[in-house]
Amino acid sequence: MRSQPTSFEGGPMDGRTLPILLGPTGHPPKWYEIPVPDPDGGAPTVLLYERVPSGYSKRLGLQKGWKYAYSPTGEKPRPRWPWTKAKPKAEAEPERPEA
Repeated sequence: MRSQPTSFEGGPMDGRTLPILLGPTGHPPKWYEIPVPDPDGGAPTVLLYERVPSGYSKRLGLQKGWKYAYSPTGEKPRPRWPWTKAKPKAEAEPERPEA
């Protein structure tokens, strides 16, 4: 498999470059998780980085490559399939117009 040196932006990995394995399409994974072990032996903390374009060329506007931007929320978005229902929000009583 091929790898590509990819830079990280934001968070604890800011400014570092790591070799990231490329997928069958030649792109790095959309999300990159870095587990950080807990010093007390508890559950590891997971740092989450999202793949974003690193820049565009001036003349044609072509994408130059990829970099990873830190996601402080730490949650990946779930796939939105058309046959699934959205989670119901907190149910509140509907407002009734007063006559």
